Amino acid sequence: MNEALLEAFRHNTWATRDLLEFCSDLSDEQLTSSAPGTFGTILDTFNHIVGSEASYLSRLSGHAPAWLPKEGERVGLQQLAAWNDELEQRWERFLAEPFDAERVFVLDQGAYWSKAIVMLVQALHHGSAHREQISAMLTTLGREPPGTQAWEWADATGRGGPRTPER
Repeated sequence: MNEALLEAFRHNTWATRDLLEFCSDLSDEQLTSSAPGTFGTILDTFNHIVGSEASYLSRLSGHAPAWLPKEGERVGLQQLAAWNDELEQRWERFLAEPFDAERVFVLDQGAYWSKAIVMLVQALHHGSAHREQISAMLTTLGREPPGTQAWEWADATGRGGPRTPER
């Protein structure tokens, strides 16, 4: 197993989880608000993050969850949080075994091809980009979003933090 890659996915699911928890007290009106230059509403963007990640992992592993969303399907934050937790376990299992990073996938009804490693990188980048959009939307609502960068993850999980005499 590539422990560094696994840690990157642990950060990814942590960041989505933390942002989902932060948004759990938003009103329906706030959850369905958007801002210029973003994917859609806060709720739509969360659905897109989790659904896309499940799709990437399903293609890589060959095992789709029974709940894999259909195009346009939208669920609430609690369900998304449960699916995100399940994705974390699925990534753990997938990345615990060797995989062929050079395996070629044909995507978009045959219009595009990609190696497996690109899909892994895309899963991480995709989540980060859309979490930043949600953070921007929260800011427009007057809410200070939680930090979801690697530094905050390091602080939250004991992998980093302020210097102390013993460190």
